[in-house]
Amino acid sequence: MSAARPSPSRAPEPRRTPRASRLLPRVIFMSRWLQVPLYLGLIVAQAVYCVLFLKEVWHLVSHSTTLDETSIMLAVLGLIDVVMISNLLIMVIVGGYETFVSRMGLEGHPDEPEWLDHVNAGVLKVKLAMALISISSIHLLKTFINPDAVSAHTVMWQVIIHGAFLVSALIMAWIDRLTTHTHPEHYQEFAARHPVPADSVVAEAVE
Repeated sequence: MSAARPSPSRAPEPRRTPRASRLLPRVIFMSRWLQVPLYLGLIVAQAVYCVLFLKEVWHLVSHSTTLDETSIMLAVLGLIDVVMISNLLIMVIVGGYETFVSRMGLEGHPDEPEWLDHVNAGVLKVKLAMALISISSIHLLKTFINPDAVSAHTVMWQVIIHGAFLVSALIMAWIDRLTTHTHPEHYQEFAARHPVPADSVVAEAVE
């Protein structure tokens, strides 16, 4: 007489989530698209800066014979200031959209920015802080070239604000480094999904 076979244990059925509970996370996740008009507005601001840059270039060229060396240097620093603010806008538009809204699918594109391969919220904050320091340095250099145009009180506050930018950038970089070491598995998984090209690593090492 054969022994009775034990009945196979039935796997517990997966617990179904109510449709209303599934809809709410989708709505919250889709709300990231509300940031698109903000980035489009920054593109408009970028166009305004292009117009301002061309206006400053025309002013420099048309008055090149009447301006002295200090005035030309200040005008050139003003142009550099516009370019650096424009670079900051590009960094916010491209990096912010890639990080917080949606992937752009630029992998393999010849014009893909090198920093976009390993950008995240922490790296973006540090890069923005460094860009603000560069812009502040340009303004401070303009003040030092022509100190008679501003008061000592203004110079003092510009130096204090520049130092505050430096300290803030160092603190953000330290926090980002601390976070990377605290949760290394998260960043290793991110690096595995978004490998950095070898030429980008070599370029960063050379820099």
